[in-house]
Amino acid sequence: MHNNTAIHAVRRPLPLTLRRAVATDLPAVLALLAEAAGWLNDRGVRQWPVGGFPAARIEPLIAAGTLYVLEATGDPRDGRNGSADRRGGGTIVATMALDDFADPEFWTPEDRPELAYYVHKLCTARSCAGLGLGRVLLDWAALRCLADGLPWLRLDCAKANAGLQGYYRSLGFRHVRTVDLPHRASGALFQRPVGLPSHDRVIDLTIDLDAAPATAPRGRDLALTS
Repeated sequence: MHNNTAIHAVRRPLPLTLRRAVATDLPAVLALLAEAAGWLNDRGVRQWPVGGFPAARIEPLIAAGTLYVLEATGDPRDGRNGSADRRGGGTIVATMALDDFADPEFWTPEDRPELAYYVHKLCTARSCAGLGLGRVLLDWAALRCLADGLPWLRLDCAKANAGLQGYYRSLGFRHVRTVDLPHRASGALFQRPVGLPSHDRVIDLTIDLDAAPATAPRGRDLALTS
């Protein structure tokens, strides 16, 4: 995948590579998710397990080719790194899964789940908070939907996290409904129509994904800049 994407919200351009995660990325991804889970739980948000996710929850996403990582080849925030990448010497500063799995506890047949891709495990390094990396990944995901002829990008998030829900609304997502299940912290459902990204500074660097695993979203990989 192209490696000349840059985030310009830092003192100097931060080169980024968006790529599929591989098995050797697992420790860095787990560390990133654990950091995010700890930060949420410290603030009373019980969306993710304390300590993050076990490897058994993340390994299938990597094997299926549906987990992506955003890797910085420079030092974000003047040297305060995310999780060290064991693949190519860069720093993994964000991760996201994108696939066609519509959680059946949330999405019903009336929602036409086949008309969307679904975002899971989206998080960015705390050292990169405020740089817009989440927005970049969501815009890329929306363009993947567009490339594959799907009208919707969907996700679910914590029912009690009003701040996160507001963040998604600010990026063009609409609240569909909230499913209140006692055994699930998540349940606030959002969707966003695909089309133009949430901002106007996008570089379209496309390559074909003919060799993609069958379970992964097909079409084109699009590297973005915020």
